Amino acid sequence: MIEDEGTDKVGTPDRVLRLSDFGQPQPGRVIAEMRAYWSSLRQGRAIPARADVTPLGLRATLDFAFILERIAPGAARFRLAGKHLIDLLGMEARGMPLCALMNPGYRGRLSDVLETVFQGPQIVEADLLSPASYGRPELTGKLLLLPLRSDLGDVTRALGCLVSVGEAGAAPRRFDLGAERADPVIEGGRVLTPSPSALGMAEPPATWRPAPRPPIIEEETPEERRARFRIISND
Repeated sequence: MIEDEGTDKVGTPDRVLRLSDFGQPQPGRVIAEMRAYWSSLRQGRAIPARADVTPLGLRATLDFAFILERIAPGAARFRLAGKHLIDLLGMEARGMPLCALMNPGYRGRLSDVLETVFQGPQIVEADLLSPASYGRPELTGKLLLLPLRSDLGDVTRALGCLVSVGEAGAAPRRFDLGAERADPVIEGGRVLTPSPSALGMAEPPATWRPAPRPPIIEEETPEERRARFRIISND
């Protein structure tokens, strides 16, 4: 805590400044700078290439930036990740799936949203919330996902950033996925929406019921077996 011990002529109380008032990231500014950088890489193309992204170009947003690799439908892992993500996870993020940052109940939703980024392809911006718990103050934040082409030309990479506001507290921190906004990479293009299953519109799973057990057949006694046969004599 930094204290200003001076008072003015009318006896204004001492002004107290907290360190937490300084150094907090501004999500809107970071998101805008990342989108502007991605747009500068396009150079007449709809989607820039992964090879175009450099640490120097990301210097203004480097702590919050990451690059994803699509490894399966709806799944992607970190190829590179900034310090902010490492602090939230409490460990090296490289190689981990993006869903590691989400609370379990929101991972299916994230999977569908992520797939629209690659399949659209399109830009997605989403709100994040990490509820408060013991040793973990509430965090709010934003997530941005921007499609990239791999060296093979397919859209299997993504440039993104995650910015949270508040004290990180005990790691790892995980988030609920809030409202998202999708934009086409080309103005006027179509926008994909996540599948209905992520919106809770899918049919409920069928209830599992065990197969009926076969009836129990009691073993016949010798007398009962003999009673089922007739003795036929030729006499």
